[in-house]
Amino acid sequence: MSGRTTVLAFDFGASSGRAVRAVYDGRSFAYEEIHRFENIPRQEGGSLRWDFGMLADQVRRGIEKAGSFDSVGFDTWGVDFGLLGEDGRLLEDPVHYRDARTEGILDRALRRMDAAALYAETGTQLLPFNTLFQLLALQEERPELLARAKTLLFMPDLFVYQLCGNAVCERSIASTSQMLTLLDGRWNRRVLQAFGVPEGLLLPPVPSGTVAGSLPGGGAKVIAVAGHDTQCAVAALPVGEEDAAFLSCGTWSLLGCELDRPLLSEKSMRLGLSNELGADGKIHYLKNIIGLWLIQESRRAWRAKGEEYSYADLERLALEAPPLRSFIDPDDPVFTPPGDLPARVRDYCERTGQPVPQSVGEVMRCLYESLALKYRYAMEQLEAATGKRFSTLHILGGGTRDGLLCRMTADSIGRRVVAGPVEATALGNILIQLVALGALPSLGAGRRMIAQAETLREYRPVSSAAWDAAYPRYTKLLESTGAETA
Repeated sequence: MSGRTTVLAFDFGASSGRAVRAVYDGRSFAYEEIHRFENIPRQEGGSLRWDFGMLADQVRRGIEKAGSFDSVGFDTWGVDFGLLGEDGRLLEDPVHYRDARTEGILDRALRRMDAAALYAETGTQLLPFNTLFQLLALQEERPELLARAKTLLFMPDLFVYQLCGNAVCERSIASTSQMLTLLDGRWNRRVLQAFGVPEGLLLPPVPSGTVAGSLPGGGAKVIAVAGHDTQCAVAALPVGEEDAAFLSCGTWSLLGCELDRPLLSEKSMRLGLSNELGADGKIHYLKNIIGLWLIQESRRAWRAKGEEYSYADLERLALEAPPLRSFIDPDDPVFTPPGDLPARVRDYCERTGQPVPQSVGEVMRCLYESLALKYRYAMEQLEAATGKRFSTLHILGGGTRDGLLCRMTADSIGRRVVAGPVEATALGNILIQLVALGALPSLGAGRRMIAQAETLREYRPVSSAAWDAAYPRYTKLLESTGAETA
């Protein structure tokens, strides 16, 4: 393919979405965000749901703003899905992974297959909102809906289907489901049978970069990029250092490394690590951690009370608060639901016998430091499982804008941190499309191009001694509240 190539990337996060248009001239590409919108779930019939009709309308608006382009691709968060009926229509809006239907589901799920066996089959961290467990909840509560369903499509695949009319199941998003065999990229029949999931409900997974179809009228190609946003972000990782770990930092934080084969041991399961398939077929071995959701939800809670703070305000107030006094485990289930998160932080600190943060700055300091310490904890788990020692942590995505979090992370882990690109997810989406169109020879070529073009910031640890002194308190807190240790 020669000349100029124009692609359109839709990147859906758990709180917002955007369309990014990129033009590649054969040597480099320029990109710009042309459309942004909120992604606000809604309660309907007792369930927390994504408003797919609204999101589809935002896709149409983004396409209208983009003008002409050669291809379009979609990435979203993992695990969530929609069900199509016999007539090919969406039966109802997809349920949000934070919905209460999977509360307590793991106890019931593990009666069907024990944890070690399930992990050995799929390599996926056992999280209650995984697709498999959502389907189990659906079997228990609404079997009649499941009986009407002909096809399950994950969120990015729903957008592909809505645009071109062809249903596909992209491999990376499928690997978040707890139903895929990572060694061959196929559905795991043993798991499906144990949980009563009809195999006919699931389409055969296809590689990232598969051309699913075209827009009506023979227009732009619709490409099934790496549908999981984390895999798109890592596709744009602008370094190839063997001793570098990555942290995709957004609403969720996913800290991991690239491997050639999955790690499926019981030790890996106990450490809460997960294997996912990357855009290039490599294994992304990672830890799922609640991320900037803590800050986003706290800001929403203060706004609801009439207190308006910018993210810069919150960072400044955190800096003014006393350091390393109180911590939380970001992954404690108490912090998962929407609502008054600062109140839950105070309750948690009181319940665990720590100083209770009162001011906005004290709450923010607690959140920032807890994230930085959890990153250290996760990095140690990653090293314990892989036998590797990582000298660098490469932070990707929206969290790279937060200089305070990046600095605290460098101090906490005692390693070099490289931050950027901010737009890693959209850039990975773009690169996968360019490779699929033949405009780029490989993802590696795209990564090298990004390394040359993007501004990266480096953070070196400057006050690790204080963090080293605080870290045993943090690990003791995790042990006392039931978290596993490395």
